[in-house]
Amino acid sequence: MRTRKFVLILAVSLALALPMPSQEACNPAWVDLLKPGLEGWQKLGEGKWNLDANGVVTGYRDEDFNRLKALAPFDFQMVRGWVLAQGWLYTAREYEEFDLSLEYWVRAPGNSGISIRDQTRAACGIKIPPDFACTPSKTGYEIQINSDWPDKWVSGSIYTLANAKDGVQKRLDWNRMEIESRKDAIRVKINGELVAEHPGAAGRPLKGPIGLQLHDLTSYSRFRNIRVKEICR
Repeated sequence: MRTRKFVLILAVSLALALPMPSQEACNPAWVDLLKPGLEGWQKLGEGKWNLDANGVVTGYRDEDFNRLKALAPFDFQMVRGWVLAQGWLYTAREYEEFDLSLEYWVRAPGNSGISIRDQTRAACGIKIPPDFACTPSKTGYEIQINSDWPDKWVSGSIYTLANAKDGVQKRLDWNRMEIESRKDAIRVKINGELVAEHPGAAGRPLKGPIGLQLHDLTSYSRFRNIRVKEICR
């Protein structure tokens, strides 16, 4: 009886000492987020997303006036809310410390962004009308993409927290963005040049999905070569 009791205690002790298995174990290798397709992504809000044979994902807002007519009440505030409502494409998986590399193209004028650590998954941004007090730039972090848009936050800015160095982005062309997300720092490079960094805002999440933004009805954004490498400690 004592032997059986000792074996039971030993088994429980070993079980508690071993790390719990995870279906999302940290992967220190670069992973292409667009392979095999958009299966690992969630489409949220007012937007359409397509991945072509060349590995380019295109997002845009469809001027679906039948959709507009279905909203109520049909008045100025409702129409304005529909125009300003955001569309997002989010990874199903969440990431903690990581490096993200991607290329983007936006029309001019154009506005888009990359969301990190937003555990709300843009719930306030995709509403009609959107609630700008709790969009991803407030609940997580948004890395701005801006081409001739009337906004002081230029491409590479950590929105509302750190404005980026201007003049690095190529207009109406593909640009490469690299985002370094750490517990104590967020750093952004455009075309290989460091343009913004910030230690992170107190109380905001340290982990969350990665998101691609459609800012409003006029949005047309393209992305390619989206890769992530997790930092495993």
